[in-house]
Amino acid sequence: MSTSAVGPVRISTPHCEPGIGNIIRTVDSADLIEGVRAQAYDLWPDDRGYFLEVVRIRQGLAASFEPETTQVSSALSYPGTIKAFHFHQHQTDLWVPMSGVFQVALVDLRADSPTFGRKNTLYLGSLKPWQLLIPPGVGHGYKVVGESSGVLVYVTNQLYNPRDEGRIAYNDASIQYDWETQHK
Repeated sequence: MSTSAVGPVRISTPHCEPGIGNIIRTVDSADLIEGVRAQAYDLWPDDRGYFLEVVRIRQGLAASFEPETTQVSSALSYPGTIKAFHFHQHQTDLWVPMSGVFQVALVDLRADSPTFGRKNTLYLGSLKPWQLLIPPGVGHGYKVVGESSGVLVYVTNQLYNPRDEGRIAYNDASIQYDWETQHK
């Protein structure tokens, strides 16, 4: 058993039903995995482009993030790229999809969670500008959908530590996440 800042996190790979789980369409959906939070972010467009404030440490979804241990990173992924699944024992992720469209896949790996084994799918990015807070013990990954590359900015409440990160194959037989296009 590992511990996190909020208590023990017991990771276990659930046996999930095939599919993509609950599609989350609203930030207050009752189907969200316990501890996952979503929030729309503001874009201020004008005739030159737009301005976006990514995060304010100690405010909003980053209210518990400390400046000394917060890390901000970015990843560009080409259309069709799948990056999944990984999870953290201690680290909380705050994802801010900046461009493109991401099919975000989440699965609750916390054996003692009331939503253990639940899968969520969110379509985020240029068409749905949401921030997404992913707590320790929730497996997460994404596929870039559409014809454009996706840029994801992610803010973590801890500096990178490879010993904190676990990986599960995107096609793991226990999770059974269906990465195929659903609405053909």
